Amino acid sequence: MNEFEIIKTFFRHQPVHRKDVILGSGDDCALVKIPPDQQLAISIDTFISGVHFPEDSLAYDIAYKALAVNLSDLAAMGAEPAWFTCALTIPNVDENWLKNFAAGLFDLANLYQLKLIGGDLTRGHLSITIGIHGFVPNGLALRRDGAKIGDAIYLSKKPGAAAYALKLLKQQKNIPAEFLDKFNRPKPEIELGLALRGKAHSAIDISDGLVGDLNHILESSNVGASIYLDKLILMPELEKEIDLILTGGDDYGLCFTGPENLIIPDHQIYCIGQIEAKPGLRIYQPNGELYKSLSAGYQHF
Repeated sequence: MNEFEIIKTFFRHQPVHRKDVILGSGDDCALVKIPPDQQLAISIDTFISGVHFPEDSLAYDIAYKALAVNLSDLAAMGAEPAWFTCALTIPNVDENWLKNFAAGLFDLANLYQLKLIGGDLTRGHLSITIGIHGFVPNGLALRRDGAKIGDAIYLSKKPGAAAYALKLLKQQKNIPAEFLDKFNRPKPEIELGLALRGKAHSAIDISDGLVGDLNHILESSNVGASIYLDKLILMPELEKEIDLILTGGDDYGLCFTGPENLIIPDHQIYCIGQIEAKPGLRIYQPNGELYKSLSAGYQHF
């Protein structure tokens, strides 16, 4: 199969139709329109085999996670998914692999009426680059620079499960299904992001570790914070993996700040600390002593 036959066979027939897509894939550019009174939220991520996912990962899981990571960025901005592009580099033509890759991509995309509108296909080391676009009403985007002194700090997910799965994977140990599923198929918090519009003051998704990503909010907002280990919801298997919980990546939950005692209907959220005027991030152990983290989170370079 050549490039155009692959695209036509595996990526042209998505059952999602959107009125705001004037022209999708198949031409030099896609043509889309932005609804009035909406801002366009845009993000892009690249997944490289052996770097961002194990080389023996299933094609379905690779596609699912590559798209979920981008959806998580939209969730962190309170944006509603609309369209995406996919640039796929593959070492050879494996029709069964492509079939499963397309299934993983579209199974997740279809849940959010997310339309594939174009991309690229080339030969080389396996990598996937997805660009995603969504809408958010003017002035309602969740941003990193809005944290206020006195805000409570919230999490949407128990941190560390995906990083723990990766640790076991590298050690070639058996991985409980619950942990492996969180690593391979993270659930983007789109519904929560939409519900946080007008309620949260700042937000970020946890991709590179709680400490590193929370620090992005602190730096952007020119504030500090204290968080408390006894307020983190620890899974029993992770009770001795504190540094992993604080700095391990791939959770793709939301960390956000807002008023104390914030309640978001139909969503469970966990308060882990508060925003303060004093610069820096302080992590307190149950005995009141400061915890010294070993890492600032995942670093790409």
